[in-house]
Amino acid sequence: MGDRLTQLQDAVDQLAQQFVASIFYINRHHNLEILGPGDQIRDVKQEPDQQEVDPHPEDAFKAAQVELAQDLIMKEQQIETLISLLPGLDNSEQDQEANIKELEEELKVAEAQRQEAIEEKEDTMRKLDTVIRSIRRP
Repeated sequence: MGDRLTQLQDAVDQLAQQFVASIFYINRHHNLEILGPGDQIRDVKQEPDQQEVDPHPEDAFKAAQVELAQDLIMKEQQIETLISLLPGLDNSEQDQEANIKELEEELKVAEAQRQEAIEEKEDTMRKLDTVIRSIRRP
């Protein structure tokens, strides 16, 4: 799993894909209805086996709309959760600066330990080199 920003970007991308899929479904499977007295259903000449819309039964269409809406809401809630987990939303600027200073101090300590380990390694290597050179071959 990636970092939180990558997860957030992936979730936003998925939400956009769900929006497109929902709009496509609704556009493709709605019933052609006249909404007002001046409306007309346009007559589009298409191939005999091709339809502009493929209406689903009204109960199945409504159920699909509810499911699509629930999916969109669930994804939006996942995005909200990811946003709430991002650092800095509940911290003031001073708190963040103090946290950075604390991390810098930890980094200095770790760097000092690393330098000590390097010096110890080099000292051990010198001693080992001295021992190896002092051994005489028969």
